[in-house]
Amino acid sequence: MPRILAIDYGQKRTGLAVTDELQIIASGLTTVASETIFTFLKDYFAKEKVLKVLVGEPKQMSGEPSQSAAMIEAFVVKFKQTFPEMPVIRVDERFTSKMAFQTMIDSGLKKKQRQDKALVDEISATIMLQDYLTRKMI
Repeated sequence: MPRILAIDYGQKRTGLAVTDELQIIASGLTTVASETIFTFLKDYFAKEKVLKVLVGEPKQMSGEPSQSAAMIEAFVVKFKQTFPEMPVIRVDERFTSKMAFQTMIDSGLKKKQRQDKALVDEISATIMLQDYLTRKMI
């Protein structure tokens, strides 16, 4: 069974998470520099079967798009042009960064480790993907 990949796209870094082959558990994959994301994805898609890709949709509390929405929309347009056969699902990513930081605290990471923004991005993508999997099973 193919995997599902989640992308937490950012201006500098992009966090990635992926399911297991049974699409039950989300795990952090890595964080890459955003300027290299398409090279990374081409390599990854050549090695792994991916059913669909989730991309975070940043929203404000009111439900309106956040400031970074235009940048992420441009990424999605380029993604669809580069990988036209790959389905893209947009998912609400509100609170994922805060949840990721809290997860780091709860898991006992030291303050220095919690300052690793790349790790926050990867955990955010994992939370987004696990939330999607949970909603899909309900």
